[in-house]
Amino acid sequence: MNPFLAQQVQPVDAPGIDWGAILPMVIVFGAACVGVLIEAFVPKHQRWSGQVVLTLGSIAAAGIALGAYVSGRPEHGVVTMGTTLSIDTPALFLWGTLLALSVAAVLMIADRSVEPGGSFVAQAGIAPGTVQDRAQVQSTGMQTEVFPLALFALGGMMAFTAANDLLTMFIALEVLSLPLYLMCGLARRRRLLSQEAAVKYFLLGAFASAFFLYGLALLYGYAGSVKLADIATASAGTDRSDTLLFAGLGLLMVGLLFKGSVGPFHTWTPDVYQGAPTPVTGFMAACTKVAAFGGILRVLTVAFEATSWEWRGVLWAVAIISMAIGAVLGLTQTDLKRMIAYSSIAHAGFLLIGTMALTDEGLSGTLFYLLAYGFTTLAAFGVISLVRDSSGEATHLSAWAGLAKRSPLLAGVFTFLLLALAGIPLTSGFVGKFVVFSAALSDGMAPLVVIALVFSAVAAFFYLRVVVLMYFSEPASDGPTVSVPGAFTTASIALGVIVTLLLGVLPTFALDWAGAGGFALGG
Repeated sequence: MNPFLAQQVQPVDAPGIDWGAILPMVIVFGAACVGVLIEAFVPKHQRWSGQVVLTLGSIAAAGIALGAYVSGRPEHGVVTMGTTLSIDTPALFLWGTLLALSVAAVLMIADRSVEPGGSFVAQAGIAPGTVQDRAQVQSTGMQTEVFPLALFALGGMMAFTAANDLLTMFIALEVLSLPLYLMCGLARRRRLLSQEAAVKYFLLGAFASAFFLYGLALLYGYAGSVKLADIATASAGTDRSDTLLFAGLGLLMVGLLFKGSVGPFHTWTPDVYQGAPTPVTGFMAACTKVAAFGGILRVLTVAFEATSWEWRGVLWAVAIISMAIGAVLGLTQTDLKRMIAYSSIAHAGFLLIGTMALTDEGLSGTLFYLLAYGFTTLAAFGVISLVRDSSGEATHLSAWAGLAKRSPLLAGVFTFLLLALAGIPLTSGFVGKFVVFSAALSDGMAPLVVIALVFSAVAAFFYLRVVVLMYFSEPASDGPTVSVPGAFTTASIALGVIVTLLLGVLPTFALDWAGAGGFALGG
């Protein structure tokens, strides 16, 4: 070797990796890769069973690995993978939430009894409206690629909530988003509506990702680093212009708020919720919300806490707009899936209130709210998938008239879930709002809490309207039927209902875990 070159070569240390800390995420991504191999090499008639066993088994294994790590975790968390991932108490709580929610979502995805063959198209390449498209509705096959896609999305969500720098967060954002774009277009019925939803989600998501990336570039120009801790250090005291800082933060938040369905960056939500296969809608409504607000919490708390005085007023306005859009426009909806979409926009405003608190109570309250909202919403979409007519799911409100006379149990379950979304006591929704609003009051946001309570009352009207319709209206003679749920859908709905009840009556365990520690600031 040339002596001059030998002097220039410096030894490079391999980044430290705490395998125990990241093992749950590694299991999920590894299983997703194995799922792709199953699609390539396993006979078609054996793929469904193999994918279901692999997917549920890998989520269970990841949960076991997470539980084993939590019991002996470092008090202040660890920063690993070359400082790109921060495995701290909020990340571990969010990982546990995502894994638990994904079990219920995968059970709904795997069900083939409510809709013969499942909710997903047998061959994704079939053009809507053709003879082949009409024939595949009656077939018993399904596009089993949805299982590895769900695992890739889940792994991306786990990486997103633990990202310690903005570049890792952007990569994780794309890993979680791209599979969802595909899954939205795989509905067995209403193929045009499903494909339209996928295209809208993809195009608007691409714009949101561009905003995120541009904001990342501006923040790098300001701080000279994409690490959250370095941005916090630079923003705490520097002679550089704040224009780059706040322009970068604004563009970055557009991408994050879009993913969390926060108004006015919500325009994709009603159309995508309505057009996507209902199990995918439930997966997005629960898990994507958890990932998005987990990322928002980490970015605002770790990188921008020192500048909260400058940006909090803007987020106040965003939260009010989101609550107003969700509550008011939700009143005008005649489709249940669109109604719950606007409900999610209102709930995003409530979550943003807890996120802005930047206190231990705000952090634990927001994490608890995400857990509670996720299970309630998933169970609600499971119930919606059971009311059907000749064209598939009957989601128009008129189809739900008199449902209590045809299926008292289903009407009772749906009523309980709607009351939880409205925040009625003895449900997780009440406790979630209580802890978030209490944290906001303690942090001096009393006017915002009053506004939130007003919009909560407005939003409660469209939940109660459905309850009145189910119990005090006569069912149509030619109305839809209520399908008998299979074991998978039954388990998914039961899990959501039980968790909603337990978190409403005995919330202490979840609140204690959510408040057990803050974000790791190393890096």
